Amino acid sequence: MKFTEGYWCIKKEITPLYAVEYADSRRNDNELIVYAPGKHIADRGDCLNLGMLTIRLTSPMEDVIRVSVRHFDGTVCRGPFARIYGTSPRTVVEETDEEIRYRSGRTTAVIDKRPNSWGIRFLDGDRELTSTGFRNMAHMTNRETGKCYMVEQLALDVDEYVYGLGERYTPFIKNGQSVEMWNEDGGTASEITYKNIPFYITNKGYGVLLENEGDAAYEIASEKVERIQFSVEGERLDYCVINGSTPKGTISKYTALTGRPALPPAWSFGLWLTTSFTTNYDESTTSGFIDGMADRDIPLHVFHFDCYWMEAYEWCNFTWDPKTFPDPEGMLRRYHDRGLKICVWINPYIGQKSPLFEEGMRLGYLMKKTNGDVWQTDMWQAGMGLVDFTNPGAVEWYQAKLKTLLDMGVDCFKTDFGERIPVKDIAYFDGSDPVKMHNYYTYLYNRAVFELLERERGTGEAVVFARSATVGGQQFPAHWGGDCSAAYSSMAETIRSGLSLACAGFGFWSHDISGFENTAPADIYKRWCQFGLLSSHSRLHGSSSYRVPWLFDEEACCVLRKFVKLKCALMPYLYLQAVKAHEEGIPMMRPMFVEFPGDRACETLDKQYMLGDSLLAAPVFKESGEVEYYLPEGTWVNLLTGKAVTGGRWHKETHDYFSLPLMVRPGSVIAVGANSEKPDYNYAEGAKFLLFLPEDGMEAASAVTDLSGKIVMTACARREGNRISLFVNGGNGNYTYEVLGKDLLSVVCG
Repeated sequence: MKFTEGYWCIKKEITPLYAVEYADSRRNDNELIVYAPGKHIADRGDCLNLGMLTIRLTSPMEDVIRVSVRHFDGTVCRGPFARIYGTSPRTVVEETDEEIRYRSGRTTAVIDKRPNSWGIRFLDGDRELTSTGFRNMAHMTNRETGKCYMVEQLALDVDEYVYGLGERYTPFIKNGQSVEMWNEDGGTASEITYKNIPFYITNKGYGVLLENEGDAAYEIASEKVERIQFSVEGERLDYCVINGSTPKGTISKYTALTGRPALPPAWSFGLWLTTSFTTNYDESTTSGFIDGMADRDIPLHVFHFDCYWMEAYEWCNFTWDPKTFPDPEGMLRRYHDRGLKICVWINPYIGQKSPLFEEGMRLGYLMKKTNGDVWQTDMWQAGMGLVDFTNPGAVEWYQAKLKTLLDMGVDCFKTDFGERIPVKDIAYFDGSDPVKMHNYYTYLYNRAVFELLERERGTGEAVVFARSATVGGQQFPAHWGGDCSAAYSSMAETIRSGLSLACAGFGFWSHDISGFENTAPADIYKRWCQFGLLSSHSRLHGSSSYRVPWLFDEEACCVLRKFVKLKCALMPYLYLQAVKAHEEGIPMMRPMFVEFPGDRACETLDKQYMLGDSLLAAPVFKESGEVEYYLPEGTWVNLLTGKAVTGGRWHKETHDYFSLPLMVRPGSVIAVGANSEKPDYNYAEGAKFLLFLPEDGMEAASAVTDLSGKIVMTACARREGNRISLFVNGGNGNYTYEVLGKDLLSVVCG
């Protein structure tokens, strides 16, 4: 939202109240309260008939400074509020005649006390991160609408880039964009998105979280090109400056503040196959798919039933359509006997034809309007209502319906939707603000399902496939990128969105391989299979056509087989990265600038990524097989071809459907498993360690976990001249290996 016309002129309908200068301050335990009037105070008369902003500085966690800017303190500020996991660190306040310093850890907010010189500078040690100052912090009144807004504008440095703000399909670097924090079901080809996260990071290594679940608006180097502006309706604005010194450190600190991702079960990293959306299917059809994969030696691990496992018009009744699936318990048992896990589609809507609608209405568990009516719409399902997850009784009721499915043999749920949440004339059970609940609803929805799975299946066995999210949603993995199309351009916008979402600590992410809308040509299907199996989670899904590979061509079966087996073999490495995502908050799929913050060439890259610490993946986006990718400094080697490539520059290559740039980082030890058929097995048994130490004196270490995430084996390697030594601890004992004259080698342990 823009409030100015050019740099100097305020829009004619806007009355601003800017913080102009420091007037006074107070201290209250670890809180610093600062008062900033709307004009310079030259004498006592200037204090009359004048607005003032009250700024409260606190620190919920070391190296995190929260700034709360308020105009009228007496205005009720209703939730919901995203949960913050604070630690109440020690803070230090130092004051001189010209400034006040408020410090948490190595991060300091410096308030300028000089007359007519309002400003706060945020420092990492002596390094300035950002600042607010002249005509930045403000309260704005729109005289035509009567609405009021709180506004902040933080400085952007020369060559400073802004990333994140959730899942965004627009250009990866957000400079120059206007961004609205409003979850919507808009596909992947617009500025609308399913996962709006009011948190951004920059290449300077800090981030800013806006603590508001409402319709926040960002102007990123747009209204003022040297500033990032964010605004919210109301009389209060809260934001946290989060300083991890590097992008990776800041993402880790942000997830410590808002919640770390749970560790998904190892089986969920395998291949998921679905019925697709509007296709016709019954048990004979789904069994044909499963048999077809087995006949072609393509490992399959999860089978998903999409919407029409339930009867039309009755979504959701959580009951198998008896005309299509007369024996669901038997079918699920037969599929479990084949080693498959089962996922079913759900959403938080209850169609009027569903028997659960009358039950939910009678119990008061459906969302109501302010006049007491149940809110209903014909969009999606005829006469549908919406479960009110602010009502604890409604949560238990909804979970009980899902538990019946778990008892039947279902293993997990695709928690679709959660974005189409009404705001007009809505009365929540707990009195929440409907505008703020629009985005926050998805948190309550996914939490309800995830917590049921943890309770019934056990910690470490819960996983959902979620489309919508907000702050804290990363705690309930995994998420997928919404309705993409069967085109290379859509594949590119999909990867941009995943890398943007990763900036908010979403550790586990997927997408519809080959696109949801339309049917891809065989070329795109095969290239997307490569990308999909080099993502944390991998799912074949479509809208009106099936996604089994033999419907594209026989080569597609071979490509899919190769990359499914590759992923299964890489699971010791991948699951270690999953454990790191769970414990440290660093996503498995990472933007290049996060892993290489000192390399300026990495700051604009959005078609390649790091898959964990040691692997770089550059998907192919052209039918010709041509791909251009950048490697940071050092000698890298392609894991698939064994070719060594020099870094510090761009490379252009051509790859067939069985290869792509999958580059091993110099100084890596990568554990590879002995099983290429499934993702959940004993990773330590028969494990291989791939060592890549191209430089003399280089050292590297790795580890192998069990299926609970506990480390059971460690490996350390060192190169001295042409001799590479490997020391393995755990497994069947301690091992030391020396191999002469090789940079990339395999050593079998145990």
